[in-house]
Amino acid sequence: MARPTKWRKIENIPAIPYFIPSETGHSDLPEMVLLLEELEAVRLKDLKGMEQEECAQKMEVSRPTFQRILISAREKIADALINGKVIHIEGGNFTRNICPVRCEECGKEWTESYENMESIRRGEYICPSCGSGKVRCIQGTERFCRKNCWRHGRHGDF
Repeated sequence: MARPTKWRKIENIPAIPYFIPSETGHSDLPEMVLLLEELEAVRLKDLKGMEQEECAQKMEVSRPTFQRILISAREKIADALINGKVIHIEGGNFTRNICPVRCEECGKEWTESYENMESIRRGEYICPSCGSGKVRCIQGTERFCRKNCWRHGRHGDF
């Protein structure tokens, strides 16, 4: 069985998704895609000056995973700056929060991204083990919904 997706937790989604060299037209330039988790790694390490272990904890990934994300981001940024490429910030394997959920049918528990919680709330999400639609948030755990719980009316506010 494949390993479940390991979400990279981010706190900042940029308002401006493109950076374009000013001396040339956008349509002529190659584009470099910088993933949102890569931007978050650069923000935490290079802008905020945090230690790698602290950054990894904040993103809820291992330190080696954080290191790989950071190296990839720095290579892309350097390539774009040196070679005059457009930087397009989009996509990736990220979430604004990680919430524990449980299937009421088979009892399987796992973590799910905040972004998928709306489909769980509407009953449109199914258990990956048994296919049941009876998937619910686990209430009363310390880890539950920290900053972004829809039940607490926080919907992504930081």
